[in-house]
Amino acid sequence: MRTTITCKMCRRLGVSLCGREKCALKRKPYPPGVHGKSFRRGLSEFGQQLREKQKVKFLYGLRETQFRNYIDKAVAQRAIPSGEAIIRNLEMRLDNVIYRLGLASTRAAARQMVNHGHIAVNGKRVNIPSYKLAVGDTAAIRPGSAQKGVSANLAITLKKYAPPEWLELDKTNYAGKIITYPSADNLIRSYNLNSIVEYYSR
Repeated sequence: MRTTITCKMCRRLGVSLCGREKCALKRKPYPPGVHGKSFRRGLSEFGQQLREKQKVKFLYGLRETQFRNYIDKAVAQRAIPSGEAIIRNLEMRLDNVIYRLGLASTRAAARQMVNHGHIAVNGKRVNIPSYKLAVGDTAAIRPGSAQKGVSANLAITLKKYAPPEWLELDKTNYAGKIITYPSADNLIRSYNLNSIVEYYSR
């Protein structure tokens, strides 16, 4: 079953992951439930590791098996630090790149666009959200799909949108190119990736 982010999850994890402007966490910055406001119990080391894992897994909308595979691959390689490898594995997914380019409002919407065949990679239709892109690859909304309304209001949305520095966006053709690997700095600071690695190393 696909992971769907809800405001209740945001409140439980203490961070807004749903992408909604009116996320309930902003109004109710405490866990859901009858005892949410009075919840004060500190987390154990295992609890902290679990929470960090859940944050990142829900952020990218992955199943448990998928997420663990990304972690295992990142730890097994020796070319770059594990934390950076984890970020690359997650950020270079096709659905995430479409989201980062601003061609979809959420990762879930981007995943749906890919599943429905509205996205082309290097000119060829790809309908696998987890498809791993590489530096130099291009991803775009297919011309036929753009004409069907998939890109409705995108011209307005993209007018003031600036993608991450590792992406190049063509706002006219609803396309983007990966010009370098994503910087892991921001996400490594935002999430304790070492805790996630330790969680799966138990």
